[in-house]
Amino acid sequence: MSGDTTQTATIVKGAPTKYVKLNVGGSLHYVTLGTLTKQDNMLRAMFSGRMEVLTDTEGWILIDRSGKHFGCILNFLRDGTLSLPETRQELEELLAEAKFYLIEDLVTQCEEDLKKKDDVLPCCIVRLATSAKQEKLLVSQSDKPVVKFLYNRSNNKYSYTSHSDDNLLKNIELFDKLSLRFHERILFIKNVIGGGEICCWTYYGNGKKVAEICCTSIVYATERKHTKVEFPEARIYEETLNVLLYEKVGNSQPDAELLRALGTTHVVDDEEDGPVRRHRSGVGE
Repeated sequence: MSGDTTQTATIVKGAPTKYVKLNVGGSLHYVTLGTLTKQDNMLRAMFSGRMEVLTDTEGWILIDRSGKHFGCILNFLRDGTLSLPETRQELEELLAEAKFYLIEDLVTQCEEDLKKKDDVLPCCIVRLATSAKQEKLLVSQSDKPVVKFLYNRSNNKYSYTSHSDDNLLKNIELFDKLSLRFHERILFIKNVIGGGEICCWTYYGNGKKVAEICCTSIVYATERKHTKVEFPEARIYEETLNVLLYEKVGNSQPDAELLRALGTTHVVDDEEDGPVRRHRSGVGE
């Protein structure tokens, strides 16, 4: 389109098969008058010869609205039905456009769908392991990959380093964030009873342990031992995404090519579970 911004007011009318060019907030559409006048709404009034519309020097009819959902508006006019957006924000945006163009049937559908979303309460379930037996049962019976997070601040013989409490809190917050994001695809288990660890992430696929991240190490400061808790955020994200390889039920091992592409290290043999990627803070960093 040229840089000339000259606008002309004109009347648009013609046969239903006549095509017109629309510029809706920069989104360009080529559509028949039959589609625009198919239902009783503002577009019918604009393109039935009853009111003037603005055109530029290249003949594009200008409509001062966002063009993001105008394609959906046209599809609804053509078919009388529409697959509505999944997200609440986009649904509310489409509703605003439907109200502007006075498309009552689409307004009703959007409002009903929004009401359904209001009626459905989001639910994120995190299992709390109260015993080793219960934890093992949860892992073995899950048809999803499993992420277990263990933390027990009191399970420590030494003093903590200065940033350990902050890092422990960051680990807890990341567990909550990941469980909210992936709870539909991964079973998240929280273990607050502990064992020999203070802060540890364990990953399971098809009921077997496949990776482990221990976030604690012993360091020397002022000739005394201290416990250091770290926050290996990138590695936690990496192993969480890796465990999704086990999402397919019945696949005893992840795809070999994908595993090679991961390039993960620290793989050891575990007598009970088989190969396990183990990462320990302060070791091999």
